[in-house]
Amino acid sequence: MTELNQTHDPKRRSWVASANGHSDFPIQNLPIGVFSPPGSTERRGGVAIGDMVLDLAAAAEAGLFAAAARDAAEAPAAGSLNGFFALGPEPRRALRLRLAEILDADGHDGRRAEAIAGHLLHRGADCTLHLPARVGDYTDFYVGIHHATNVGKVFRPDNPLLPNYKHVPIGYHGRASSIVPSGTAVRRPSGQTKAPDADDPTFGPCRRLDYELELGIWIGDGNDLGDPIPIAEADRHIAGFCLLNDWSARDIQGWEYQPLGPFLAKNFASTVSPWVVTPEALAPFRRAQAPRPDGDPKPLPYLWDDRDQREGALDLELEVLLLTPGLTEKGLPPHRVALSSTRYMYWTVAQLVAHHSANGCNLQPGDLFGSGTISAPEATGFGSLLESTRGGQAPIRLASGEERRFLEDGDEVILRARTPESGTAARIGFGACRGRIVAAAPQ
Repeated sequence: MTELNQTHDPKRRSWVASANGHSDFPIQNLPIGVFSPPGSTERRGGVAIGDMVLDLAAAAEAGLFAAAARDAAEAPAAGSLNGFFALGPEPRRALRLRLAEILDADGHDGRRAEAIAGHLLHRGADCTLHLPARVGDYTDFYVGIHHATNVGKVFRPDNPLLPNYKHVPIGYHGRASSIVPSGTAVRRPSGQTKAPDADDPTFGPCRRLDYELELGIWIGDGNDLGDPIPIAEADRHIAGFCLLNDWSARDIQGWEYQPLGPFLAKNFASTVSPWVVTPEALAPFRRAQAPRPDGDPKPLPYLWDDRDQREGALDLELEVLLLTPGLTEKGLPPHRVALSSTRYMYWTVAQLVAHHSANGCNLQPGDLFGSGTISAPEATGFGSLLESTRGGQAPIRLASGEERRFLEDGDEVILRARTPESGTAARIGFGACRGRIVAAAPQ
């Protein structure tokens, strides 16, 4: 686990004025991503600081980094962070320490960097943000126990959770090629569906399109094929976190998932936020994993580590907002559909890494995990419309006069994540994860 140091000091301020008090990207955060500067198509590694993006390559060329920090700053190459992720935690931590010095309002290095700021900084609003890494493999888990229970009640009212849920982290391999960065339009998928009273299925556009509120986990340095990652070492293989909207076509899934699980209902798009928030930035917001209820089984030894149980959970507020054409037309703000938290994850991130590799599966830099939908116990925190509208039976009513059972064309879903208020740490955030639905392709 990452220890606290001077980079977490809530009193620290930056000479980048917009960073001070910024809701997502103060100097205590320093997430990394891939961007194109204004007027350019070149992809470069960058760091979000307030409303600006610091160009890592330009800062390296200016001689602001040395040793391991320079290696990390120069690692984002060929338009991706895969090389940066592969370096592991030590160079990443060295880069964070050096960035904090460079951007500090009171330090000598900060004054030097400020003097050449025009060569280092770009307005974030003028930049194009890209997918942070080339995703080799994508695995979606199912760690939100309240979501799993809510969905299970639809199919098995008397026994919502299957017997294996509390023994093993459930997951499936998803489609990596259709993972897209925030802001990318999402085309309504088509597939086979079958009405309950129909004899045969039909093919056409999905009518029960949904979002899923998830935490994304980026894998750093991997493991050799055949060599499992022990849970006590799993944390060092995690490069960072993002938001993930794993869009879901509920009607297509209901027909096709038997017997093998999600396919066309899930492979058409998954949206991620573009900035990778590092484990170091989240160190002040590590928490003990919630105790399992009485009667729940203790995980098997390969999934249990005392330190992970004491410090392996994250405390993040997760929010879902919905912006419809009607709200936009009337100048109304997005409607908050849900407010949840990562505290409702039944398994820790380290347990996911340990289980995924337990059979010798080789994880690689840039692999992406999804947590699965994270719902709160209360209806105000449900992480999908399937839950919030009870499968479409209880529509959400909006200030525009519109109703939503599931998503319609033109709707935009916005996911946000922030750390909670704390008297000892500055709040940080992830930036937005946005996607707008467009009409299905012509048949």
